[in-house]
Amino acid sequence: MSFFSSDIFISDIDTERFGVVTARVVGLNAASLSSVLDFCYAKKVKLLIARCDMSDLDAAQAMEREGFLLMDTLVYYNLDLSRKALPVDKGVTFVRQIRIEEENEMISVARESFHNYVGHYHADPKLDKKKCDEAYSDWASKAFASRDSENFLVGEIDSRIVAFGVLRINDPDEGEMFLGGIHPDFQGQGIYHSFLCKAMEWCLAKKAKKMIISTQLKNISVQKVLIKFGFEIFRGYYTYHKWFY
Repeated sequence: MSFFSSDIFISDIDTERFGVVTARVVGLNAASLSSVLDFCYAKKVKLLIARCDMSDLDAAQAMEREGFLLMDTLVYYNLDLSRKALPVDKGVTFVRQIRIEEENEMISVARESFHNYVGHYHADPKLDKKKCDEAYSDWASKAFASRDSENFLVGEIDSRIVAFGVLRINDPDEGEMFLGGIHPDFQGQGIYHSFLCKAMEWCLAKKAKKMIISTQLKNISVQKVLIKFGFEIFRGYYTYHKWFY
């Protein structure tokens, strides 16, 4: 990797949120680690957020020798839509497209559902937990702003929005539900099941042949649902943080 490789970049949004120069890199390996660190020293980076494939133990161990700390493990599941019939929705919640006037209500759900979330931000004791919460609600807000006419879904119970999910097409064959949240007061009621049913329906309507979804390795309840639907794990990433003093 060249010194100025596009694989590593200064994350303006993280820098602004946490008040320290923050860089990100995905797909780090042992061979590229030296140039990544050189970039960070040259750019006066204080926090580096780095991901490597969870099968690449050489990269993981090389980072640990340099003082990186493991913050989370992100796992990806996929489903062959051509081989799986649409499941029956249990009807726990009415899943529909979001309306323009419902942004604030959705953001409130996002803020509650991601409070003390198990992701890499919250796992870092050096980061302000309130600002970590804001990172995910801001992500939901940006997804709302860039939505198309049908890819931003909400779950409604008794005229109240209690969940949301955002879909996208990554390539002609692959759809993904890449962001979502359920209000804590309504978790464990089968709402995720309803969203998966709607997401599969949406992906098939877009002619996608498979659907992918990611979650934290420690999020066992979500993985149990995915496995029941026939999803299979196919890749994962370790997320490390390194602080420069």
